[in-house]
Amino acid sequence: MLALPLQFCTASKSAQSATREAAPDAITYTGHIRPIMVEKCTPCHFPKEGKKKMLDTYEATRNNIVEILGRIELSPEDEAFMPFKSKKPPLTAEEIELFETWMSSGMAE
Repeated sequence: MLALPLQFCTASKSAQSATREAAPDAITYTGHIRPIMVEKCTPCHFPKEGKKKMLDTYEATRNNIVEILGRIELSPEDEAFMPFKSKKPPLTAEEIELFETWMSSGMAE
């Protein structure tokens, strides 16, 4: 009778650990988000020439994801739109969707 509750607790703990790790087809910072950031946000938000808020790490991107999404989803005519003043092409709808999905799925590294 006691074995069943213990088995459930162990299984539950294993499931929690597994959800923190990215599933093989999950959107990850390293595999999906960072390449877009490098392509669309360099040099302004990446060292060595970066003069704005640095967004060159997983932690920085994760901590600023709400602001990033807010800016990349604006109209290009808006002063807060990113990438700034057409220095780089805007993110595609598919790229923006990757950011949204990454955020809503727990922002795996």
